[in-house]
Amino acid sequence: MRTLPRWILLPAGIGTLFVILPLLAMAARVQWGSFWQLVTSESSLAALQLSLQTSLTSAALCVLMGVPLALVLARSESRPTSLLRALVLVPLVLPPVVGGIALLYTFGRQGLLGRQLEVLGVQIAFSTTAVVLAQTFVALPFLVLSLEGALRTAGTRYERAAASLGARPSRVLTRVTLPLVLPALASGTVLAFARALGEFGATITFAGSLQGTTRTLPLEIYLQRESDAEAAVALSFVLMLVAILVIVLAHRRRRT
Repeated sequence: MRTLPRWILLPAGIGTLFVILPLLAMAARVQWGSFWQLVTSESSLAALQLSLQTSLTSAALCVLMGVPLALVLARSESRPTSLLRALVLVPLVLPPVVGGIALLYTFGRQGLLGRQLEVLGVQIAFSTTAVVLAQTFVALPFLVLSLEGALRTAGTRYERAAASLGARPSRVLTRVTLPLVLPALASGTVLAFARALGEFGATITFAGSLQGTTRTLPLEIYLQRESDAEAAVALSFVLMLVAILVIVLAHRRRRT
């Protein structure tokens, strides 16, 4: 901090207040007397349970697909790789609703793959599977971006040393490369989970809002806002606490 000019503290403080004040304002509107009753209603618990289950599944899928993607992007400098990177990161800048429409025209009943799946008796749109796919679509770039940066920072010197000693590529990957970037992998997974937990636009477009099937906590908050504002505020506070906890854990992992 001593190397920074003092004037920079003013915009930094304004930015901090800009983020914190809305959260404090929301916390101040919580009706603490009925808080527990509001967040433990049948619909709220069902939405919270569904959100946690689908977000964990989405995070696992992000690891399964994101780790190979990050490895390819970090270890290749070809032009096709640059195009692949741009395509993988598109969900970061797309409005979630657009992502939901894209998924609908891919896996919906009349979609690119949905037609063939429908013949086999598999229907994805407006199901719990659709929730997982929507969350994975928007969360995957967070893990890829985090892990690719860590792989580039780590470099390849240890991998080359292991290969020169006779280690096979798969052994180099599991014993050298992944252990080097394990903190980044952990934090990227946590961030992907957090993004999946807060997903709304793609989910409601592709999966709808069926209680116990596709109605996640963000969708429940949106619906409660129209009928019971106090319940919406209470559930929003719960989601905020979960998000803060996830971010703190990810930050601690990154620092470690």
